[in-house]
Amino acid sequence: MTQIRTRLERGRGALGPALSLVHTGRAATRAVLTAELGVTRATAGAVAAELEALGLIRVDTRPTGPSGAQGRPSHRLAVAPGGPVALAAQVHADGFRAALVGLGGELVATAPGSMTVPADPAHVLGAVVDAGAELLRASGRVCVGAGLAVPSAVAEPEGTALNPLHLAWPAGAPVREVFAGEIARAGIVGPDGLPVPSFVGNDVNVAALAEHRHGAGRGAQHLLVVASGHRGVGGALVLDGRLHTGSSGLALEVGHLTVEPDGRPCHCGSRGCLDVEADPLAFVEATGRTPGPEISLLQQGRDLLREEYGDPAVRAAAHVLIDRLGRGLAGLVNVLNPDRILLGGLHRHLLDADPERLRAVVADRSLWGRSGSVPLLACALDHNSLVGAAELAWQPVLDDPLAVLGGQPAV
Repeated sequence: MTQIRTRLERGRGALGPALSLVHTGRAATRAVLTAELGVTRATAGAVAAELEALGLIRVDTRPTGPSGAQGRPSHRLAVAPGGPVALAAQVHADGFRAALVGLGGELVATAPGSMTVPADPAHVLGAVVDAGAELLRASGRVCVGAGLAVPSAVAEPEGTALNPLHLAWPAGAPVREVFAGEIARAGIVGPDGLPVPSFVGNDVNVAALAEHRHGAGRGAQHLLVVASGHRGVGGALVLDGRLHTGSSGLALEVGHLTVEPDGRPCHCGSRGCLDVEADPLAFVEATGRTPGPEISLLQQGRDLLREEYGDPAVRAAAHVLIDRLGRGLAGLVNVLNPDRILLGGLHRHLLDADPERLRAVVADRSLWGRSGSVPLLACALDHNSLVGAAELAWQPVLDDPLAVLGGQPAV
């Protein structure tokens, strides 16, 4: 036992990196973990044992090699079933959604809510936190933190919503402060008995983080994500595993690229921006349909593309939006030179409807796109903003598992 503890002391600084490797699916066995961390097999074993003792991973010692294989098979590593979760929340123009998300980006439970979002952020944030608290009570699982995704640039470190254009919130609303207050009010506490830490991020930024760690963006060094959710268009860039947010959180506001110089007035004061020319409202109106209150605009647009694409009006409207989106993407390719582009929300379904048309527009209008070297793919995670919001809450655990769950700092 003394030898094991000594090995752990030597490898304690590897706990966070080891957990990150399992969390992102890059270390399915102890042999891979040993190689990735650059430590001895004994140290990797001690690190894995400590993470298992903390309830974060499971170490399976059953044989995994083929029958007759040489040597001793490596132990398998996986996220622990029934382990801790993060509370994730998302607010959008049509309401909210709460979820519990485990390690590995596992969506454990989710609860949607439909409401008109009022000017006071506390109203909707109180509702989404209450929904999340109910999910936690039903699950009986430990909560490590809470993350919130909002359709606005978020100033750091204050956590204020700088430009919530599609919500009634005032610019500069102290969203993190309000969210943290609602978490405390609801009695959501962590392993230390104190209210769990709260985090806030732009919805497309955190979606990009989730896709990079668990979805279609795995392995990309320069990942560009563009998405249209319930209203508007957002973008995000992940560089070498880190979100690029700029000097004040306003980087990659791609919704305000002009794609129709004489187009619709935009909330930003310009005209013809992607935000108003290539979102679900623009698509539904272009088909000649009237946006209805019974379902969200995103759902209405998705249903039209999936179920009525044979209608000439729907197809023509899709072609118009694809061309606008392609022009915007081509400009981004010229400036950013990403190695992969992911599309989410309505844009994901536009890509599915006519992938060749969209790829052709991007290729024709971009220097780098003409070589065919920029893959254009759909986001893989259905609730990537929720998974990404949870990533914000999981990060302190990934940085220092013992400090959060073991009550002592890593060495």
